[in-house]
Parts: sequence; C-alpha cells; structure tokens
Amino acid sequence: MSRISIFYIIISFLLLGMSCDSTSQKKKLKSTNDVWNIITEVEKEIGNFTFGKQKFNISDFGAVGDGKTDNTEVFKKAIAQCSKMGGGMVIVPEGKFLTGAIHLEDNINLHLQKNAEILFSTNPEHYLPVVHTSFEGTEYMNYSPLIYAYKKKNIAITGKGILNGQASAKNWWIWCGKEEYGWKNGTPSQKDANNRDRLVQMAEDSVPVKDRIFGKGYFLRPNFIEPFECEKVLISGVTIVNAPFWIIHPIKCKNVLVDSVLIESHGPNNDGCDPEYSKNVIIRNSTFNTGDDCIAIKSGRDADGRRVGIKSENIIVQNCKMLDGHGGVVLGSEVSAGVSNVFVENCIMNSPNLDRAIRLKTNSKRGGLLENIYVRNLEIGTVREAVLKVNMFYDAWGNQTGNFIPEIRNIHLKNIKVKNGGYYAILAKGYKESPIQNITFENVVIEKVDNDFSLENVKNLKLIDTYINGELKQSNF
Repeated sequence: MSRISIFYIIISFLLLGMSCDSTSQKKKLKSTNDVWNIITEVEKEIGNFTFGKQKFNISDFGAVGDGKTDNTEVFKKAIAQCSKMGGGMVIVPEGKFLTGAIHLEDNINLHLQKNAEILFSTNPEHYLPVVHTSFEGTEYMNYSPLIYAYKKKNIAITGKGILNGQASAKNWWIWCGKEEYGWKNGTPSQKDANNRDRLVQMAEDSVPVKDRIFGKGYFLRPNFIEPFECEKVLISGVTIVNAPFWIIHPIKCKNVLVDSVLIESHGPNNDGCDPEYSKNVIIRNSTFNTGDDCIAIKSGRDADGRRVGIKSENIIVQNCKMLDGHGGVVLGSEVSAGVSNVFVENCIMNSPNLDRAIRLKTNSKRGGLLENIYVRNLEIGTVREAVLKVNMFYDAWGNQTGNFIPEIRNIHLKNIKVKNGGYYAILAKGYKESPIQNITFENVVIEKVDNDFSLENVKNLKLIDTYINGELKQSNF
C-alpha cells in the first residue's frame, strides 16, 4: 500500500472521529435543553386517579363530630366496608371528629368536605400497635403515623377540610428535647441514649427492622401522613396543621401527586413534604409555612440508606409558595441512597424566616450521589442565609465524619429574581477529592446580598447573564 493511501486512511479516521465527537456534543446539548421533558413523562406515569362510585359517610357508621367523642373505630369500620365493596369515597362531613390512627386500604379516597376537621388524638396509646415506619431516614417499628397506608395502591386524601394533628408544646413536641418546644430538664426526649441514638446504632449493627421495636416507653414522634411502599397516591386540597413530626412522607412510593395543599405547622422537624426512596413525585400548587424544611427530598440515613439502596428520582415541584422554613426545596440530609432528577419551577419563596431557597446537605456518614437539580422561574423575596447552599459537611448532630464521601453535580438555576439575598448568593463547600461539580446560574438577578460567593472545592461554576447587587457577573470558575 502506498504512503498516500495510508495518509488518506488516517485522515478518514480522524474526520470520522471528529464527526462522532460533534454528534456527541450535539446530543449532549440537546439533552441539556430537553431535560424538562421528564415532567411530561412523569405526568403520564402518574396518570389520573379514579375510585369506585360508592360513598360511605362516617356519620352513617355512628361518627360524632363534637370534637370530644373518639371515632377511631368508626373510621376503621367505614374504610373496611368501602374496601370490601371494591373501594370508593369515605366522606368526612362538616364537624370536628376526634380519632386515633387512620389506616387506608386499596382504592380508598378519604374525602373531607368543607368545614370538616379531623382532630388527631395526642395520646400515644391511640397509635398502637407499632407499625413498620421510619424516623429521620431509619426504618423501625414505632407508633403508627396519624394517617398510614402500608403496601397499598390507588389511595387518596382529598377535599377542603382540615387535618389537625393537635401537636403542641404540651404533648408531642416536648419529645424533641428543646426548651422552646416545652421540654424541661428531667423530661424524657428523643435525645436520650435509649431513643434516637439507639435506633441509629441498631441500623449500623444491621439489626433487622422487625427487631427495632420502639413505641410505648420511647419518645420518637410519629409522622403525620405516611404512605409506605404504596403506588398511586393522591393528596389534594386539604389543610394540614399542628404536626407531631414530618408532615407528608411518601416512603418507597411510586407515582405520587400532592396538589393544592396548605401546610401550617411550626413545630420541631415539621418538614412539609419529604419524599423518600420514591420515584415520580409531583408537588404542585401548594403552600408551605413550616418549622423546618418546606420540601426535603430524602433517601435514607447512613447504613440504613445504603441497606435499602433505592434512590429518590424524578421529583417535581411546581407553582408552590414557601414561607417560613429552613429551606424552600432541600435535598438531604438523609440521602445515603442518592437523589437524581429534581425539577423546581414557577415558585414563590419569601419570608424573613426562610433560611435558604435551594439547599443540598449531606456529609461523609451519609454519602450519596446528588445530581441533576434544575430550577427555573423563581421569585424570591427574602432569604436569610443563601440563595443556593450546598454543603458536604452537614453536622447538625456533632461529628458526622465517616468513610462515604458524597458526590454532588449538575445544579442549574435559571430565571431567578431575588430581592433580599441574605448573606450569600452561593454558599458551597465540597471535598478536595470530591468537588461540587457544574453549578450554573443563568439569567439570575440577586439584590441586597452581603457576599457574592463562599466557595470551597467547587469545579465549573458558570455565570451567564447573572447580576449580583447590580453588577454583571459573567465568568467561569
């Protein structure tokens, strides 16, 4: 073969390689521009919710709406009868109905009419026997959540009524162990060595969940609404107040819609909505005024999260309003199994008691891969600390150093307007061996912020048409 022939063969291969690279780059660009199409796919997966035509009014089962009579058995009978008939609507009429735990069955729509209020007992005995549940990312056997569903399909809580947990500094909140919530020296709390610390250690020691028995004699508060390993879950229209602990907690669920919900609850750990180990979750048209994170996406704590190994993915937040809270939309801190594909759009965040707009928090005990967080079209009035905070050294419980270095990558904020930006536009701290990768601000305007950035081990920060305190910041870091 001649030298000329060899030359042309080499050139052909080079041109082919360039063509493949070009095609790859175009696909990558197209993929970046089209990521929001996932929302349409998730909407299709969730689909519509339909229930049987049967309607069962709890009044027909002997319910008394005086706010004093215990209706626990009434709810149980109405739900059982509705389920036996193939499902339908269990109606809560106007009135105040006191009850203990409510457990939903397949194809049940618990519907609260206007001026209906369910008052949940503050007596822990009314949430026994213990059930398979979770506390701060660790599974165990504990008091039943106030509304609970275990391995059910096609369930709903709907209507214009109120779900009132009646939690206060006189009952559940005391267990958090803080004086501001009624705790006093000598009073039992979750901080006692035999409570939260014992549970976490049991998970580290691989004790089976069925043997992690708490409940009576212990002081770990129950979640408010917890669909556990359920498929097709709808929570729509209701107002939720005074929660003992986390408020809406879909765990190991698929295809969840939270729509037009109002949450007003300022107790300890009163996160508004915490999808955990869950896939295809839409939270929209809702208002959060909370004592902790408005929305916090989870995937298990430490050893227990790695044991379960189910990441949360395809979590969508649309047209929501965030008032008080530690963060508007948060990933963490219990994210040991990872989180992928979070989409936040068309939200309003505004309160002097809102600490951050977007927050990612983990540490080297948690670990986890957090990736693909896309945020657009936010109107932010006031945040106290930062517009975006990303922290790989979260240490709310003291030393949280371990051997599981987190990974965080691909955070994109676009079309964001902030009137009062707090201390930092971006506050981000990564590991030298695992830097936070690919943060992009595009068409972001932040006013009245004390500092542009506080960055440690951040790789590839892009600022496109971004103004901070009136100054254009258009550089790559």
